[in-house]
Amino acid sequence: MDDFVCDKLNQWGLSEWIERFTEQRIDKESLYCLEDRDIDCLIPLLGPRAKFKKNLNLLKQEEQNTNAGNEDFSDQLQHHEEVIEAGPSTRNNGNRKQDYRGETNEGQPPAKRRCEASEVMILSEVKAIMRSVYISLHNPDNTKLNAFLKTRIMDLETDKRELVGVFGRTGAGKSSLINAVIGEKKLLPTGGVCACTSVMIKVEANRHNHKYEADIEFITAEEWKDELWSMNQLRKDNPDSEMEGDDDDDHRDIDDKLSALYGDEWKEKTPENLMDNKYFREIPEFFKSGKKTLTCDSAQELTAKFVQYTRNDTKQGEGKEVKRWYWPLVKCVTVRVPNNDLLQHVTLVDLPGNGDRNKSRDEMWKGIVGNCSTVWIVAGIVRPAAEKESWEILKNVSSLIGNGGECQQIHFICTKSDNTEDLDDQSADAVRAHIFKRNMKAKEEVLKEFNRLHTVKKHFGGDSFKVFTVSSQEFLKKKHLKQHETEIPKLQDFLKNLNDCHSETLNYVSGAHGILSLIQGARCGDADGQKTDVCEQLQNKIKRQLGPVQKAMIKAYRAFETRLCEGVKTSKSSYEKSLKCINPRKTGRGFHRTLKCVVNNGGIYQPKKGKQINLNMELASFLTDSIDEEFRRTFPNDRKDGPFFGVINKFSLDTEGLIQEYDGVKLQLIFLKTEEEKIKKKLKREIRDRKKKIYNSLTETIANNMQACYKRAAEFRGKGSMQNMKDMIGKHVSESKGIMFDQAKQVMLKKLEDLVEDIWETLEKTMKESIELSLKTNDNSIPDVSDKLMVVEKHYKQLGGISEEEM
Repeated sequence: MDDFVCDKLNQWGLSEWIERFTEQRIDKESLYCLEDRDIDCLIPLLGPRAKFKKNLNLLKQEEQNTNAGNEDFSDQLQHHEEVIEAGPSTRNNGNRKQDYRGETNEGQPPAKRRCEASEVMILSEVKAIMRSVYISLHNPDNTKLNAFLKTRIMDLETDKRELVGVFGRTGAGKSSLINAVIGEKKLLPTGGVCACTSVMIKVEANRHNHKYEADIEFITAEEWKDELWSMNQLRKDNPDSEMEGDDDDDHRDIDDKLSALYGDEWKEKTPENLMDNKYFREIPEFFKSGKKTLTCDSAQELTAKFVQYTRNDTKQGEGKEVKRWYWPLVKCVTVRVPNNDLLQHVTLVDLPGNGDRNKSRDEMWKGIVGNCSTVWIVAGIVRPAAEKESWEILKNVSSLIGNGGECQQIHFICTKSDNTEDLDDQSADAVRAHIFKRNMKAKEEVLKEFNRLHTVKKHFGGDSFKVFTVSSQEFLKKKHLKQHETEIPKLQDFLKNLNDCHSETLNYVSGAHGILSLIQGARCGDADGQKTDVCEQLQNKIKRQLGPVQKAMIKAYRAFETRLCEGVKTSKSSYEKSLKCINPRKTGRGFHRTLKCVVNNGGIYQPKKGKQINLNMELASFLTDSIDEEFRRTFPNDRKDGPFFGVINKFSLDTEGLIQEYDGVKLQLIFLKTEEEKIKKKLKREIRDRKKKIYNSLTETIANNMQACYKRAAEFRGKGSMQNMKDMIGKHVSESKGIMFDQAKQVMLKKLEDLVEDIWETLEKTMKESIELSLKTNDNSIPDVSDKLMVVEKHYKQLGGISEEEM
C-alpha cells in the first residue's frame, strides 16, 4: 500500500483498517476503482464502512473537479503563457508568492517558467487520460492482454524520492540551514531549546493538502519497557561515583532521557511503575503502536506543537511550562511542508551521527543512511577541518553510504560564515573581505583533510566531495553579502536538479505513449506477415544481447571470488588485530561498562558522541578491505558504468531501426522500445538495492556467528568479569576462524550469483513476454484510444523537443 492510501485512512479516522488495505495491496490507483462489493469485503463493520464511503465519494468529486480543469488544457496553457509574457502588471502584486530563493519568481527567464508550467499541466492531463483508459479496461472478458495492460498502467505511477541525509553535531546549525534552504524560516526549532540527538526528523513536501503536518512515530511500548529495565540495570551496576569518560556521558544520557519524560519521579520508581498509563495520557498512540499526526496552518504553529517530541527543555514559548518531553519515545518525526517545489521528490533527513541502542530506531537509522543519495556533513566555519566530531561521523557512516549504500555526493557544509564578532574593523568592506578570505581557507583545509581519509576514499572518489561555506542569517538579512554569495542558492539549485521534474514527466508520458501504442496496435489485425518477421528478429536479438550481459557479470563474480579468498586468508592470520577494539592499551574502570555494552548489544557500543565500537565490523574488515575498491568499480553509485550497470545500459533491441523497415508494426515497436527502457531502469534499481545487501552480508554473517558468544560473555559477573569476557570472545574467534570467514565469503558470493541469474532471467522473460503479447496478440474487445494516443504523442514529442538551454 502506498503513502497516499495510508494518509487518507489516517485523515478519515480509519487507521485501524490500514493493515487490511495493505494485505489487499490497495494503492492510490486501485482506491479510485473500488466498488461497493469491494468495500463491503474490506470493511465489514457498518459504521467505519459508511464513513469510508462518504469520504471516498468526496475524494472522487474533488478529483473530478481537478480533472475538469484539464479538459480545456490548451486554452489554459495559452492563457498561462500570456500572463507570464505580459509581465507583473497582469498579476496581483500584493500577493506574489516568493520562490525558493526568497525573491519573487519574476527574475526567472520566461521560457524556463513557461516550460515548468507546461510540464505540470502535461503530466496532469496524461495521468487523467491513463486513469480513464484503466477504467475502460474493466470488462468481464479479462483477457491476458487486458490484464497485462492494466498492470502496466498501474506501474506508471512511481514516486521517485531522493533522500538527503543531514549530519552534524548539536549546535552546528543544521536546523537553520534546512530552514533557509527550503525557504521556511520558522519550520525547525533553532536555539532556545536543546536538540535531541536521537530523534530523526524527515522534511518533505505535503502533496495532499495545503497544511503543515507532522507524523510522530513512536517506538513500541515493549521496547521502552526493555529500555527502562536496561537503564535501571546499568545504574545499579555502575553507581555515579564509578563513572568516567564516555561512561559518564552514557550516565548523563540516561538521566536526561528519564528526566525529560518523568521529571524527578523516576528516581523513586521501579521500571514497572514507570510504565503506568498516567505518564502517557497525552500520547494514547504510544500503546497502540500508531502514529500521532499534528496538523497546522503555519510552520510556526506546527513547530510549537512538535517541539515537545524532538527537543528537551523546561520551558517553551512565553514561559509556558511543558510537563513532559516525549523525545525518548520517538523513533522518527516526518514534517510535511505545503507548496514547496524543492521537496516534491526530495526528503531532507536530520540524522544522529551514530545509530541507536534501541533496536528499531537503529534499524531505521541504518535504512535511511543506506538510502541517502546525498549526505550533508554540517560543521561550524571556525576550524572545520579540526572539528573532530564531524569527521568521526563521516568515518562511521562511510561504508554504510558508500559500497553499502547509494550515496553519490558528500557535501561538507561550513555554517555561520557571517560570524565576525572577533573582527576589530566592522566596516562593510572589511567584513566582506574577512568572510571571503576565511571561506577560501576553510574550503582548502577541509579538502586537504578529506584527502587524508583513505578508508573513506575507498568508497568515494574526489569528484564526489564538495565543500560549501554558507550563512543562513546573511541569506535572509543580506547585511554584508548578496544572497548568491551565501552559497545557500547553490544548495537550492542542487536540490532542484535532484528533483528532476522533467525526468518524471518524460518517463510517465513515454510509458503512457508506449501503452496506448500497444492498445491501438492490438486492435489492428493486419500486417501479420510483418509481425512474424519482426518477432523472429527480436527473439534472435535477445539471445545475442544477453550473451555479453552474462559474460561481463560472470567475470566480475570471478574477480570477487579471488579477492575474497585473499581476504579470508588475511582474516584467519590477523584476526587478533580486529580484537584490539576490545583490548585497548589504556583502560579505566569505565571500560568494563563499555565492554558490557558491547556484549549486551550484539557486538556494538553506541556512545552518545565519538567513535563507536563495532566488533562485527572490525572482524569483517579484512574481508571488506579486500573488495572495497573492486566493489566501487563494479557497482558505482552513479549507476553508469561497470559490469552490471554498464552492460544493462548498453543492452538494446534496436527497435527504432526496425520501425524504419516495418511500418506496419510501428505501434507495437514503439511499445517495445518504452518497455525496454522501463525494464532497464527497473533492473538498475534492483541492482542498486541488492548490491547493498551483498556488501553488508559480510558483516552480517560475522555478526550472526558471534551472537551466541556475546550471550555467554554477558553472563559473567563480579570480579574478573571483564577479562573473562575478553577471553571468551578471543577463544570463540580463534576456534571459529576456520569456518566463520569462509562462511561470510560463501554467503556474499551466493547473493552475487543469485543477482547475476535474476538479471539474466528478468531481461529474457520480460522482453519475451512483451514481444509475444505485442506481436502475436490481436484483441478487438479493448477500447479505441486513437484520440488519446494523438494527444499523448503530441506531448511526448513536445517534451523530447525541449532544448537543454530552456531546461
